Order: sequence, then structure tokens, then C-alpha cells
Amino acid sequence: MDNRLLGEILEERFSVGQEEIDKALNYQQQYGGRLGEILLHSGVLSEEMLAEALAIRFGMSLINEKIKDLSNLEFSPLNDIEPRWFVANEIIPIQQENRMMYFLVKDPLNFYPIEVVKTLFSDYDVRLLLGDERKYREVINLYNMKHFKKEGTSFDETEIEKLRDLAGEAPVIKFVNAMMSRAAEYRASDIHVESTNMGLKVRYRIDGVLHDIDSVSPDTSPAIISRLKIMSNLDIGEKRLPQDGRIQAKVSGRLFDIRISTLPAIHGENIVMRLLEKENVDYNIKSLGLEEPDVNEINRLISKNFGLTLVTGPTGSGKTTTLYSVLNRLNKKDRKIITVEDPVEYQIEGITQIHVHEQIGLSFATILRNILRQDPDIIMIGEIRDRETAEIAIQASLTGHLVLATLHTNDSISAITRLIDMGIDDYLINSSLLGVIAQRLVRRLCSHCAIEVNVEESILAELRAAEIKKKYRLDNICLKKAPGCDWCAHTGYRERIGIFEVLKYTDIFKSMILEHRGDEYIRQKLSQENFRTLREDAVVKCLKGLTTVEEVFRVT
Repeated sequence: MDNRLLGEILEERFSVGQEEIDKALNYQQQYGGRLGEILLHSGVLSEEMLAEALAIRFGMSLINEKIKDLSNLEFSPLNDIEPRWFVANEIIPIQQENRMMYFLVKDPLNFYPIEVVKTLFSDYDVRLLLGDERKYREVINLYNMKHFKKEGTSFDETEIEKLRDLAGEAPVIKFVNAMMSRAAEYRASDIHVESTNMGLKVRYRIDGVLHDIDSVSPDTSPAIISRLKIMSNLDIGEKRLPQDGRIQAKVSGRLFDIRISTLPAIHGENIVMRLLEKENVDYNIKSLGLEEPDVNEINRLISKNFGLTLVTGPTGSGKTTTLYSVLNRLNKKDRKIITVEDPVEYQIEGITQIHVHEQIGLSFATILRNILRQDPDIIMIGEIRDRETAEIAIQASLTGHLVLATLHTNDSISAITRLIDMGIDDYLINSSLLGVIAQRLVRRLCSHCAIEVNVEESILAELRAAEIKKKYRLDNICLKKAPGCDWCAHTGYRERIGIFEVLKYTDIFKSMILEHRGDEYIRQKLSQENFRTLREDAVVKCLKGLTTVEEVFRVT
């Protein structure tokens, strides 16, 4: 590896002027990005020059120096690893020669897959090769043809080049950039680009609800799809198989990690883009929407030195945000915290975060068995999916670790039933479980245009408004609606707030589990105590004017 900076190598090897390097560095400081890519896009470097400079910088060889004829490569499967894993991680096995194994890498700074192949093929001398963008695309197309291609399922080379040219036209680039900028402006969490018989339909998920935003004619649709696939380094020639990619981009001055998923449908490919803002993300327990008694109970749960706390709810209910807020509270210099996630949504400084890769056998259970040797104090499990993961989580909680995990159930009580259905003994649950937090997300009324309204008595009765007002000692009832304004993009709502159900796993509860009481019996017993259900918490927020009656019925 050459210890010189990339700018120094470019200056010496290709006579790139210091003034051009300084301009690129200033742009990098202001907008982000990598120096080589900035110089490439500004026309200072060619793809071949950048590849050669990176090869010098990282001590690698160029693929054209080692492999003269790509058509003779066999691309044989390795160690029973799915070929898709190599494609997804942009590290392609191209040749085995005696005890040497050659891999083509797209990004020498993508250290994770490089370390994985070095570990998996430790019996070989692993050699890494670099190539320019065109060479990489040529290799990956050959690799895909070897492992995935079936007759009539992908584009031929002429069509691929045509699509690539269309995707690079100014109107297409402008439309895609405007689509992402508008999504950031509207605070959309997802962009849905859906193929129909009339072209493309663009929808944004704003505060959990989809809204139709735009449409694209059939003539332009393939170019839009191809542009998004090129931006996320996907194979534009493959239209039969689902693909996953990602983009890191500055949108409206904000840095986003955009995850892209493609799915073939009857009218063409559908693309969903998940927008995750990388900066200015506030993980604070008090900002989640918890009432004061629930905040106190969660603080009590996470103050324990060992035990298991579960966060439950359907997909998109905010479980990960709640766990990140808890981890942010627990993240101290004297504690070691390790998370196992699929995928890692946000990176938290001071915490070891591990990404699950089922394709190579790196499952939740596999990782958990190994991280216990890393002497963690706190473990966060992105999802308990099977009995093995549940058993390891419970054993870890019984051997001096505080374990936080998510589970897909409708409410807090169902979490215990779910563990029992997985085959976990009830006495182990009673020994390890500290509590369960169930949650949903409701849309918060726009504070700029919300107005008080009168609600029919029948609806108030269905909400049990008078009973809940008395039970939770609310001063008055303030029901509101919002007609919509520019501030809320004329939806009447802006952002979302959590509704929660925090179950204290008390001795009374433990005895009911040992007696094998049903969920309905347990709910009736808890209703006699001061237990706030998801519906009740939603109604409390409705009566306080934070959300609407419609949202209460929609979510609960």
C-alpha cells in the first residue's frame, strides 16, 4: 500500500494540477463525496486514470494487467456461497490459480467484504484486482450470465448500452434529482416507483401513508428505472431477479443513505427507495411520545444489569427508533454495547454494530454465539425470528447481559405467547423477561392549521373518552382536525408520534404464565390494574389534540 495521499499520486502520475485538486477538496468539504469521483465527474480524470491511481494507492493490480481475455473466465461457485452475495457486495471471484484466488473489487474502501473473503479463503493467497467502471460492468455482466441468465429474461448488450445512454440524458437526470429533492422536502420515508400499463407511477410514503405524486410516460419509464439502477450500482441488464443497492447522496443540503430494492412485476420493474437521513437524527426517549409513567418504567427496565426487554410491533412501527433511543441513553464509556441488525440503519458512535448476511451463513444466531465471547455488557438484537435466536438471547440475559430485542407481535401480551410458540419453556421466560414495550405510530396533527372540532357522542362513546379522561386524570377534552396547509404539504399531518403499551413483567404476571392462562384472561386481569393499552394511549393523545379520531381507528 502506498502511504501517499490520492492527490499526490494523481499529481505525480497524471500531472493533475494542484489548483484542480484544491477545487475538488473544497467541493468535498462542502458537499461530501470522494476526491477521485469528484475529479472524474468534473472531467479532470478518466475512469482508467482513476482506477490506476487507486490501484497504486491500495497496492492492488489492475485486472487488465492480470487477465487479458475475460471471456475465458469460469466464475466457479466458491465454498457454497450464493453468487448473489458476491454481486451484492461488489467483490467478484474471477480466477483460481494454484493457491492464489483473484477477486475483482469495485471499491477498495469497502473493507467488510474484503475481510470476509480473506477469512473464508484463508487457505489461499487472496489477490485483489481493480478495474475502471466499464471493465467492472463487463465482468459483472459475464458473471451474471454465468450464474443467473436464462433465455429471454434479460436485455442483450445492445439494449443495455441503449438504456445506459438514455439514463444519462439530462431530462432523465433532472427528473430523478427532482424526485428525490421533493421527497426530502415532503419528509417522505420511502419513494415508490411502480410500473403500470400506463407508464410509471411515483408515490411517496409521508408519515406512514402513501400519496400519489407524479407519473411518467411509458416512453421514459425504462430510462428512469435504469438511471436509479445505475446510481445504486445495480445490473441494468437484469430485469427478472430482484436486486438491492444503495446510494449515498446530498439531497436539498441533507445527507441521505438511500436503500433501493427492485422487484419484477407484470408491467415491469418496481423500485422502492428508503430514505434514511444520516445527520441531525435525534434519538431521545422523551421525544418518542411516551407518557411520563411509561418513560419512568422504561428507565427502570434499562437500568438493570441483566435480563431481557422486548420491543414489539409490526414492520414500520418505530421499534428500531425506540431501541436506538434506549441505546443512546445507555451508551457510556464504561459499557460495551454490541448490536446485531438486518440491516444497520444508522451508525452510532461508540457502539459495535454488526450487519447480518444470511447468504454466507452470518445469521442472528451465528453472530450471537460469537459475540458472547466479546464480553459485551449490553446486546441489541434487531429481530428474534426463530427458536435458536430466542434461546441464545435468553441464555445471554441469564448470564449477566442486558439484552434488548424486537419481536413481531400485535401487542405486549402476545409476545409471551409468541416465545412459547417458538418452543421456549415458560420458566425460562419468567427467569429472564423484564418487560415488553408494544408500539405503533400515529400521524401528528399539523400545529399550523389544526383547529378544534366537535365529535359525535357515539364516536366518543366508542372511544370510551369519558372513562379514559377520568382514568388518566385529563383536565379536558380537546379534539382537533387539520384542513392542511403548506407546512404539512396539505395533508393535515406533520411527522408521527408513538403510541405505547408498556408491560411490567410482575410476579402476578409470571404466575398467570405458569398457570397457562390465555391472552384474553390476562388482558382482563390487567384491565383491573393501571395498565395502559395501545388503544387507550392513542385515545389519550387524541383527547390532548395531538392526533385525530381517524388515526386512532386506523392504527388500533
